[in-house]
Amino acid sequence: MSTLGDSTGVMSGERPTQGESADSSTQKERTPHGRGGVIGETLRYALVAAIIIIPVRMFIAQPFVVSGNSMLPTFHNGEYLIVNELAKYVGEYERGDVVILRYPVDPSKYFIKRVIGLPEETVSITNGTVSITGAMHASPLVLTEPYVKNQKPDEYSRTLSSEEYFVMGDNRAQSSDSRVWGPVPAKLMGGKALLRLFPFNVITLHPGGISSFDAEASNAGVSTDGTGAVNN
Repeated sequence: MSTLGDSTGVMSGERPTQGESADSSTQKERTPHGRGGVIGETLRYALVAAIIIIPVRMFIAQPFVVSGNSMLPTFHNGEYLIVNELAKYVGEYERGDVVILRYPVDPSKYFIKRVIGLPEETVSITNGTVSITGAMHASPLVLTEPYVKNQKPDEYSRTLSSEEYFVMGDNRAQSSDSRVWGPVPAKLMGGKALLRLFPFNVITLHPGGISSFDAEASNAGVSTDGTGAVNN
């Protein structure tokens, strides 16, 4: 183990010469400048990281943790999601998208739901079966909804304005959604579920995406139009 004397290049018990003292003094004077350089570099890296990360967190991707059972069996309580927030700036939502939204009754709270009805469409529910009519669907578009495993025999009808979306949870019997508190204003719609990051054994890109259910329906011999709806 080195002693204090060894650290200055002078053996213990010896008296350093004047030259040695000067060298030691010079080294001590340089030390703070070296530390300052390291601190400065660290601060610069931190600033660059902040410039990159903060906009990403604010405008591109946000982490969310699923709370509750309204989206069972697609999502479970405690799952960790990364949400693509670009959708709320460009307004690109499609039927079947899993979205994070602000609760219309209390916008400080966030809900996770699935988009069912788009602006200016009429959403009708008959004994739990959902159908859509509107400019693009003169004849009712009946949704197959393979993601719903716990149905509820509702009766409901609502025509949406040009700035409203109709959302529901996959666990229909235990979900508080647009059937209860009405359509969601476009300004309260958040991002789309981009990545399920936890639990690690179910890491998924675009979790709950309708395409995965359409693939299952195709394998089962059911024809759909890519929105989870039966082709008439």
